[in-house]
Amino acid sequence: MSSGEAAAHGIGAVVTAMITPFTAAGDVDFDGVQRLARHLVDTGTDTVLVNGTTGESPTLHGEAPWEVLAAVREAVAGDGTVMVGTGSNDTAKTVEATARAAAAGADAVLLVTPYYNKPQQRGLVAHFGAAAAATDLPVLVYDVPGRTVTELSVATQVELAGIANVVGAKDATGDLGKAADVRLATLGAPGGYDLWCGSDEMNLPLLAVGGRGFVSVSAHLAGPELAEMIRVFPTDPARALELHLRCLPLHRALFAEASPAPLKAALNHLGLPAGPVRGPLAEASPETVKTVLGAYEAIEAHR
Repeated sequence: MSSGEAAAHGIGAVVTAMITPFTAAGDVDFDGVQRLARHLVDTGTDTVLVNGTTGESPTLHGEAPWEVLAAVREAVAGDGTVMVGTGSNDTAKTVEATARAAAAGADAVLLVTPYYNKPQQRGLVAHFGAAAAATDLPVLVYDVPGRTVTELSVATQVELAGIANVVGAKDATGDLGKAADVRLATLGAPGGYDLWCGSDEMNLPLLAVGGRGFVSVSAHLAGPELAEMIRVFPTDPARALELHLRCLPLHRALFAEASPAPLKAALNHLGLPAGPVRGPLAEASPETVKTVLGAYEAIEAHR
């Protein structure tokens, strides 16, 4: 494990939302999946997340997400844990996928807020509650209104925190006041209720209001810096700030175009498994790739 060792519930402080490497023909590159997962746990990642948006989950069909999960499980065995995204905007489909996760080798599941159909807050409680009841695995809910439109209210998260295996949220709201309210309101939850930052440029600010760690895209390239930032924050916040500011240009460059196109292009350039993106995403522009690589090289120069 890295400096942010996985907690008893199996979710570490540095969770990397892993891309899904594809071959030039667009098939899943399973050798690349394993090599990249191994690279991640060797450079600071505690938990590898598969079948998330960064993994192009909307384009992974049939058995592919489960095959990727099995490949990652084998690659990181003993050195990291594995989380799988099982959420959708269909409760029955979400429950079915979540129920399968443990047998497929997952250590935890991530449930995105249902997108597009804009459920009421009481519908969200029922949706997440049904999925959590389908597994004994720890569950993270994912609050990302920029993608889903619907935001998880503080009150809803308090209700969810009352479910023993709902152990926290991936917070991609950018609202630090709300994050602090959630932390305060969920103190003493039966299974604990932590926050992981879901937007890399907010990593350090979320730690400052009680966040446990990050679900990161940048950790593909800046894993050592993110792991060190978490490790030193309690005792050396000035060093943590230095690391955060060093990584900030990379965090922003990776989202200059639709993710994970900029990241995949950078990984390809650096000789790490990635391959192309699948449609409807387009490959990153040369200008964006240049910006990402420049930000990465600035980080690497300090290593």
